[in-house]
Amino acid sequence: MESSPRALTFCLLSFEGPDRYALAAGLGVRVTNLAEVLARRGFETRLFLVGDPAAPGYESRLDGRLILHRWCQWISAYHPTGVYEAEDSKMWDFNNSAPPFIIEHVIRPALAAGRLPVIMAEEWQTAEALIRLDDQLRDVGLRRQCVLFWNANDTMSFHRVDWPRLNAAAQLTTVSRYIKHLMWDMGLNPLVIPNGIRADLLEPVDAVQVAALSQTLSHTGSTLMLFKVGRFDPAKRWLMAVEAAAQLKASGHRVIFPLRGGIEPHGWELLTRARELGLHVTNVSGHPASWDEVLELLRSAGPADVYNLRFHMSQDMLRPFYAAADAVLANSGHEPFGLVGLEAMAAGRGVFTGTTGEDYALGGRSAVMLDTDRPEEIVSQILELQRRPERVEAMRRAARECAAAFTWDQIVDTLLEKVAFVAQHPTSTGSTHHAQDRKNVVS
Repeated sequence: MESSPRALTFCLLSFEGPDRYALAAGLGVRVTNLAEVLARRGFETRLFLVGDPAAPGYESRLDGRLILHRWCQWISAYHPTGVYEAEDSKMWDFNNSAPPFIIEHVIRPALAAGRLPVIMAEEWQTAEALIRLDDQLRDVGLRRQCVLFWNANDTMSFHRVDWPRLNAAAQLTTVSRYIKHLMWDMGLNPLVIPNGIRADLLEPVDAVQVAALSQTLSHTGSTLMLFKVGRFDPAKRWLMAVEAAAQLKASGHRVIFPLRGGIEPHGWELLTRARELGLHVTNVSGHPASWDEVLELLRSAGPADVYNLRFHMSQDMLRPFYAAADAVLANSGHEPFGLVGLEAMAAGRGVFTGTTGEDYALGGRSAVMLDTDRPEEIVSQILELQRRPERVEAMRRAARECAAAFTWDQIVDTLLEKVAFVAQHPTSTGSTHHAQDRKNVVS
């Protein structure tokens, strides 16, 4: 099968996407970057997302190669907080209206132009829509002329997925061997297509920005800087992180710990625990539009141990924090892939990961891989690295080398190989309804 731009049309289905309204977590970053790289490589690419209700419903980008279809806008207009507000109502609308539209306005035109339509749906919210798309394609005799993928970025809400139908409708994929093995236990066998990062994240971080950040936060003498970003989810092991910071402070080290969480209730528990441990916590709120405005917010906040950053952080804002930190704590106990760890490694910094979905990390060489949930493990590893600067430098070089193998251009090459495999061997995937498929899947 030919895998050139003239041979394929990609159609991505995802609640999240590039709009601020739809950019809730790592899924939005993934889908945005994947769609852009596919389009930049010449593929006709359509992205269906639950986007900003005030933005155009149809938007052409990259000389027409990338088309955004913002769905459910009539519902989103009544729910301006974000993509997952009124989630069930949006799923109902997406399930009913997206499949027939995709057939008529994406699949039929692609086939008429001699291109293979590749439909890639992300996460549990799109599972029913993909099942219905499969049914409707069969009804009009077009199913065997398409490739359908459904991708698991996490195990969240797996209980809401109709696995026998989905497994029969599409080829399942996931982002790491860790999630693949969890799905194996369910009688499923997804292909692994990893996440990636933009190639420009491998460029050196602005040294002036890094120095300014360190100077702004280091109010008194030498410090140890930790940094952590992610949802306030207990699985991210936030408590382990702040307890490690408290132990370092209690042993006489000057610690600064800027962190960026979400709106989840675990954040209140975390910051309460930090204060109980004797850490001075200050909230840093605002709407910075530039790096200078970020620094001004931090200066205005004054000295603290923990800086709770309560503002949106673009990749350009995150990178100086990654580069200034002595340790980026991506220490999750359940991590499907770990995009933050990969981004920090691209910045050439010391990253502490867990040992679940971080396929890109080579423990002891490119990252510190934590085996326990004990804060003492973080503390001992940080102090050991402080005593061995030559190991720190070697680890930073190895981190960048590992990250270079996970740029989106390289991930797209892997994706094209998987598309070719599924297109050439449809009976080995979920493209036909087999009784055996239904028998082997745990619903």
